[in-house]
Order: sequence, then C-alpha cells, then structure tokens
Amino acid sequence: MNLANRLTMLRILLTFVFMVVLSWQGLWAKIAALIIFSLAALSDLFDGMIAHRRNMVTDFGRLMDPIADKILVLAAFAAFLQLQLIEAWMFVIIVSREILITSLRLFALNKGKVLSAARAGKHKTASQMAVIFYILGFIVVKESVMTFSSWNPVWEDFFRKSINIMMLLTVGLTLYSGLSYLWENRKIITRL
Repeated sequence: MNLANRLTMLRILLTFVFMVVLSWQGLWAKIAALIIFSLAALSDLFDGMIAHRRNMVTDFGRLMDPIADKILVLAAFAAFLQLQLIEAWMFVIIVSREILITSLRLFALNKGKVLSAARAGKHKTASQMAVIFYILGFIVVKESVMTFSSWNPVWEDFFRKSINIMMLLTVGLTLYSGLSYLWENRKIITRL
C-alpha cells in the first residue's frame, strides 16, 4: 500500500477518532475534535497531491479516496444531528445524495464506465467543509465561554440561526450538484 493510500485509510481512522473525541465533555475534547477533523481534511488534500506528483494513482485510491471523504463528511453531520445543531431532514438529503451518486459511480465503474466528478460537486464539497468547520468553531467557542463564564442565550440564537442559514445553502448546493450530475450523465445512465 503506497503513501497516498495510507493517508486515505488514515482519514477513515481519524473519522472514528473524531467522532469519539467530539462526544467527550470539556473544552480540550472539543479543541481536540477540531484538530483531528482538520488533520483528516488535510489528509485528503495531501493524498491527492502525493498520488499525482509521485505517480501513485491506483484503482484502490480512485475507489477509496471519495469514499473516505464521504465517511468523514457524513460522520461530522451525523455528530451535529446528534448534538441537535442541524435538522434531520437536512442530514437525510445530504446522505441520500451521497449514496445515490456514489452508487451510480460504482455501478458505472462495474460496467467499465468512469463517471468523473463534476464542478458542482466540488462546490458542494467546499460548502460542506465550510459549514462543518463553522459548526466545530461554534462548539469550541461555546465550550470556551462556558468554561470561564456563562453562555449568553443571544449568542446561542445567533449561532443557531447562522448555522441554519449555512446548512440551507449547503443542502441547496447538495441537491443542485446531485441533480446536475444526474442530468450531465443521463445518456450514460440510460445505457447502463
């Protein structure tokens, strides 16, 4: 297993560590969860760079890299759902889109067709990562303030409304990217 593929597998491992640490109480646990998620997200950047620069692109990497990304992102949203920071319907739309598009790509790959990622999907991923980092930042700020004084309900209201607005945008981009992906690949899909 080459270095790029090891980084992909590390991202999956870090996802589970992130989930466990985020569930712990206290400021340092929340800071650690943010750091672990950041390292996992950076591993995605580095495994792709290493694979292309060192000519380490493998079938395993092509398959597992996007799956590892989805595991990381969906785990974060599942944790936020459990913490009651996002709505269940938002989570269901994000999960449904990821399952549908990933299943379609794997089915096409099994038939010898490679369906590459679309630009809208990259924008969707960027918006998902932005909202995840924003929510993790909120969790750390809230825990920090509560460690040294009391948390103001006005701040809570502001953060929750801003999270909801960001999630609405992200869900919109998620739906758009999924539908546009299906539309762009309609001829391939109908032949499968």
